[in-house]
Amino acid sequence: MKNFGNMGGMMKQAQQLQKKMMKMQEELATKTVEASAGGGMVKVIANGGQKIEAISLEKEVVDPEDIEMLQDLILAAVNDALAKSQEMVSSEMGKLTGGLNIPGLT
Repeated sequence: MKNFGNMGGMMKQAQQLQKKMMKMQEELATKTVEASAGGGMVKVIANGGQKIEAISLEKEVVDPEDIEMLQDLILAAVNDALAKSQEMVSSEMGKLTGGLNIPGLT
């Protein structure tokens, strides 16, 4: 019967962790990271919800004769912003879970 007592305590802890994680996910959705490419000519802002919030371009980077370069810079900045966002989320989740390796949470 002692094991069932532990099971109830573990379930309670799991529920508390789940509530904390949900709150953290809401908070992370409001935090942003910025990435740039082309020496800052292209900037991208992403939030902790893995969504792009803004893209800004300097006029000098917009060259109608070289659209491919602009596309490459935007792609590089977006990928960097999403990677930084994922790092931020992993870091914050790691603080919450205390380094536990729980699949799907980091």
